[in-house]
Amino acid sequence: MKTMKIITAFVVTLLLSGQVMAQEQKEQLVVPLSEPGKPFKLNVGLITGSIKVVGYEGKDVVIDVTGEDKKKKGGSSDRSGGMKRITAGNNLDVSAEEKDNTVRIHTGAINSGITLEIKVPMSEAKMKVSTINGGDIIISNVNGELETSNTNGNITLTGISGSAVANTTNGDIKVSFKTIDAKAAMAFSSFNGAVDVTFPATLKANVKLKSDQGDIYSDFDIDPDKSQPKVNKTTKNGTYRINIESWVYGKINLGGPEVMMKTWNGNIYIRKAK
Repeated sequence: MKTMKIITAFVVTLLLSGQVMAQEQKEQLVVPLSEPGKPFKLNVGLITGSIKVVGYEGKDVVIDVTGEDKKKKGGSSDRSGGMKRITAGNNLDVSAEEKDNTVRIHTGAINSGITLEIKVPMSEAKMKVSTINGGDIIISNVNGELETSNTNGNITLTGISGSAVANTTNGDIKVSFKTIDAKAAMAFSSFNGAVDVTFPATLKANVKLKSDQGDIYSDFDIDPDKSQPKVNKTTKNGTYRINIESWVYGKINLGGPEVMMKTWNGNIYIRKAK
């Protein structure tokens, strides 16, 4: 198992005559795979920050790590009168472990925002990518199985080949596929944001769609399931309850694996690639 680690603990910023000169916190990790050219796995999660993953014509996983300078984002009015400002900045604490073609990226900087820009080989991959606060997930030009999760931010997947699952709470989901895994089920959901997915024209799917506070649009001809909506009846402690599901069910191109798309506050767009 190969383990690589970045720790930077101190940055000095000088404030002279109202001008800020900041030293940018940026480091790089290069992680060789045990079996270059073979399928690999990537697991990466942040508490605070953004993650960008892009496929490239190389054999290593290359991780560029950038720390956010919170002092640049504003604060109280300047009363320094030309004094020098010395600040500890943000710590960068990022490690990457590789074993059996699986790369795991960790960070110990819980409260400090960072940005990870990760270049990965074009070979088939299984990726699990997540962040929680203050950032977006952007993935492009990769091939394989993607699982992405965000809480306060957007998810954008561009030029994807394979399958994807994407979930965010406060943010939009935008996905465009070059090709899809014809046997894989997929799911795209947001609570407060739009869900916008572009599929190849050859898509065959059983769709399950729901938007509580928005509309649903499709370039595809969807054959609706006339047996829906589904009515659920339950009884508990003498109380009877009837619930009618507000999902839209249907088939695209005679049906196939399930594709679920839902949002509470936003529109759903099912686009056909031109």
